[in-house]
Amino acid sequence: MKILLTGITGYVGKRILPLLLEQGHEVICCVRNLDRVEEKWINHPQVQLVEIDFLKTDRHHDFPHAIDVAFYLIHSMASTSGDFEELELQAARNFRHLISQSTARQVIYLGGISNDQYLSKHLRSRLNVEKELQKGTYALTALHAGIIIGSGSASFEIIRDMVEKLPVMITPKWVLTLSHPISIRDVLSFLIGVMNNEACFNKTFDIGGKDVLSYAEMLLQYAEIRKLKRRIVTLPIMTPRLSSYWLFFITSTSYKLAINLVNSLKVEVIAKDNSLAELLDIEPMTYREAVEAAFTKIRQNQVYSSWKDALSSTEFDPNYADQIDVPQYGCYWNKQSVVFTADPQKVLSVIWSIGGDNGWYYGTWLWQIRGYLDKLSGGIGLRRGRTNADEIMNGDALDFWRVLLADKHKKRLLLYAEMKLPGEAWLEFKIVESNNENRLIQTATYRPKGVWGRFYWGLSWPFHLFIFRGMARNIIKKASS
Repeated sequence: MKILLTGITGYVGKRILPLLLEQGHEVICCVRNLDRVEEKWINHPQVQLVEIDFLKTDRHHDFPHAIDVAFYLIHSMASTSGDFEELELQAARNFRHLISQSTARQVIYLGGISNDQYLSKHLRSRLNVEKELQKGTYALTALHAGIIIGSGSASFEIIRDMVEKLPVMITPKWVLTLSHPISIRDVLSFLIGVMNNEACFNKTFDIGGKDVLSYAEMLLQYAEIRKLKRRIVTLPIMTPRLSSYWLFFITSTSYKLAINLVNSLKVEVIAKDNSLAELLDIEPMTYREAVEAAFTKIRQNQVYSSWKDALSSTEFDPNYADQIDVPQYGCYWNKQSVVFTADPQKVLSVIWSIGGDNGWYYGTWLWQIRGYLDKLSGGIGLRRGRTNADEIMNGDALDFWRVLLADKHKKRLLLYAEMKLPGEAWLEFKIVESNNENRLIQTATYRPKGVWGRFYWGLSWPFHLFIFRGMARNIIKKASS
């Protein structure tokens, strides 16, 4: 079949694409920016890439016509825009208009369970998107999922952050809310199972795992699996705003995401009984099985996607590709150039492993302090880490940086700072060969905004001087050992 897939840089989209290809389907991938596509898909014989922003209607001349099934996996929960509900509705409206002009028989939409009388802004938005998609000329199949448990999922990583870091968890009362967690593997099985299945046309199904648990029970079960002794103390007086701040400081979420999460966590998300699992012959996992499966992937360093890599996980400008051209004027620089005799591929491997648990190769404790200060000022801090220990790709989150360009062929890595700054900052690593010698060129570029931006650079310059110098030298030293 010919399948149109949206959201391939998102958590679910990244995981379903290889499964569709394994089944022999041709997949047309719609992306907002081609620079964020993994290199392995660019020339794949079964993959066609179409650059399109569904928030805009002026670029659809190259939208494909011959389609059998389409997946709508576009979603943002951490938008900094106050009218994100209208933006999500606009994207759905434009998508419906374009798909209705194609030969698609079915559109598959992944939404959220919305059976409670009260719906958060986030869940209400997803329900409105579904209603918009129902107006098309195709058959819509809508799947409603609760919190998704899997390596790299927002829910799993938040639970992991809390339990791993806090022996005693002083929590808001929403931890007593019931939820219906589901494994990411089961979500993918349901999505693929309903594909071109006429018994699922124009129908809506709730999907959930075997267990209905409170968030407190999920936290304690996680602790039991990890063999950690943990206690939960619930404070009913904690307001939604305090709860958002609490979640923001304890976990790796952005503040905007924390607000939306708290509003959603107050709502019971329990799947209604339906026959879909029986129809598709799927035996959903228990919560314990889902957590254990997630840790299997983590131990094997096979985390294929993470919510933190989505641009909507921060306040970063979605037109991030505009930052790839590092400015040349009105900037300050710290440039390090080191000649080396080690294998250039080993040097690249060390560069590609920077950040996360590997640290920054010099003065990591200073980077950690900077991360704490960033968190205190409302930034993202260092807690995001990295999705994979030794591989990175365009658009990935890397501590408080965003990967703008990761090109091993051109031997260049370019990062853009997402920390709170009175300006903009880039960090670039590249290997050049000249006069029969290899040289690592590491450049930190900073473009200040106003007087405070210049004051910040002057204040941090002494630290940059030895941190960046030590980092460049230690990269070569590590590659040579």
